Amino acid sequence: MTPAPFGRRLLRVIKNERMGAYNMIWVADPERPGDPEPGQFYMLAAERDWGGAEGRPYLPRAFSFARCNDAALAFLLEAIGPGTSRLAELEQDDGVWVTGPLGVGFTEPERGRALLVGGGIGAAPLLTWRDQLGPETSTLLGFRSAQHAEAARYFPGAQITTDDGSVGRHGFVTELLREELDADAEATIYACGPPPMLEAVRAIAAEREVPAQLAMESGMACGFGACMGCVVQTKNGYVRLCVDGPVVDAAVLESAWVPGAPH
Repeated sequence: MTPAPFGRRLLRVIKNERMGAYNMIWVADPERPGDPEPGQFYMLAAERDWGGAEGRPYLPRAFSFARCNDAALAFLLEAIGPGTSRLAELEQDDGVWVTGPLGVGFTEPERGRALLVGGGIGAAPLLTWRDQLGPETSTLLGFRSAQHAEAARYFPGAQITTDDGSVGRHGFVTELLREELDADAEATIYACGPPPMLEAVRAIAAEREVPAQLAMESGMACGFGACMGCVVQTKNGYVRLCVDGPVVDAAVLESAWVPGAPH
């Protein structure tokens, strides 16, 4: 696991790409101590206009990184609140406070092929994992609409579903997952998405007795396990997603629902 350097770093925005409902923000990071592992995350905050008269936002926001190269990191986000909206407004050369990489990422499959399953903004950590595994990796993505599905441009060859049927198949991405497992019962599932989708994936993995790694989401204030704000219950007791996750083995979970997670 790549550890986070002490303290936060002030990085500069290289570009901010708008893709339908999402933004892909690239920040220059040529001097980081090492490359993050797919599934790890960072805490982000804008250098300017973060907090103020309205009193929001003050705490940084947690984001899985979507891509990484020798000189930069990329983060996929959707503007749904004051923090994400401020980050979505960032322009070239704007400053971003960054802490990370944090947490535990994905691990190589112990059997069969990798099968990636993403829902909405949950596609973010799967992108860098697919980059590492190879472009032929089977990928299933579910989105709300055509506007959200524009993020699929980064996943050539992916199978797509939308809630409204505007792109790909009309339905849920878990329907595609069942079909893939019907054809290959030895796959290893890697999933990230909203809690209802992750719970459905966990249940399918348990039913089919296939391994699954879930990148889970919860409200995080510190990223270092001190605040206990991101605990989830497992069969072996509580774990903190920021240090024991965010990637968790589905087999240790009774449920993938996380109290307080965004829906």
